[in-house]
Amino acid sequence: MSMQPRTWIRGVLVAIALSAVRSAAAQTASQTVNFQVDAINQISVSAPSVTLNVTTATAGSAPTAVTSSSTTWAVTCNQTGAKITASIGSAMPSGVTLTASLGAPAGAASAGAQTLGTVAVDLVTGITKLNQSGLSVTYSLSATAAAGVVTATSRTVTYTITGGT
Repeated sequence: MSMQPRTWIRGVLVAIALSAVRSAAAQTASQTVNFQVDAINQISVSAPSVTLNVTTATAGSAPTAVTSSSTTWAVTCNQTGAKITASIGSAMPSGVTLTASLGAPAGAASAGAQTLGTVAVDLVTGITKLNQSGLSVTYSLSATAAAGVVTATSRTVTYTITGGT
């Protein structure tokens, strides 16, 4: 039994076409993806300002200190052992003290209420690889009678997060 030339050629062409399809399906390509994650240390506070006014005293006692816990703070840190410090740009008037306290995120430690001045003080230490928001900020303003009357003024509190390792 002999094949006719046309049938034989058609069979060869189909075999070549199927072979090409199989070869195309097995084709691959590769690419290298380079990446890195930089140190991230971000802090924010929820409100641009807070107002504290010492307005009362009990006779025979120092003026009554005032406190505000109306704002919150947030942090994102991908390092180990970061900390938050705070300072003000210029000294408080004589007899007037401003303190700040930050609630600590999970695993970190708050230093509690610290007196703010032109030299930075630690407020939170041991911040390690987290992101958390809604953390408490508490300010307190106290004055002695010797402070006298202090007209409305302000100080900017600068919070700084310094990275760990």
